[in-house]
Amino acid sequence: MTTPVLRRVVRRETHSPRSVAFALVLLLAVLACLYVAVELILALAALPSLLVRPMAALEWVAGLPTDVPVAAAVAGGLVVAALGVWLLVLALAPGRLSKHEVDAGGRAAVVDNGVLASSLAQRVSDETGLGRDRVTVGVAHRSIDVTVRPGAGIPIDKGQVEAVAAAEVAALKLVRPVRTRVRIERSDEEEKSA
Repeated sequence: MTTPVLRRVVRRETHSPRSVAFALVLLLAVLACLYVAVELILALAALPSLLVRPMAALEWVAGLPTDVPVAAAVAGGLVVAALGVWLLVLALAPGRLSKHEVDAGGRAAVVDNGVLASSLAQRVSDETGLGRDRVTVGVAHRSIDVTVRPGAGIPIDKGQVEAVAAAEVAALKLVRPVRTRVRIERSDEEEKSA
């Protein structure tokens, strides 16, 4: 991919925008500011407050170090710190969608993880002779997990499944490399009946 426009298109398709989180935080901030403004106006007009008078709230905050037990203050501080860290991670970390970029010879191409998983599961099913319901594939951003559950007495070579999975992943031409892991699972009932 050579042009900045195509790179931007692929990035927009593979990463989620933070619009919902931004709008939610902004809405909460606006509501808090509106509440403080209403309380201040009510206090200036000598009317009863909605919840608490501004000066009473400031006195409560100033008295927190001595009026509240240490454990409660620490717990409240930890909750506020965890919320702050979560908001920082949400703001700075890229939100990834369940899609992968595919090398399409200079064109922008993005494939959903479900399509990748279905393609790989069908190929493994075809190559091993197992039913499609016996092959489960999970695709993540950096890894692909292939789980094969052969029936009782059906021999499956893990190396063959790994080779088939690796060949299919190579044929998909994913831009970012992924790690493929293959597992052969047999239930206890199938082992006993074999």
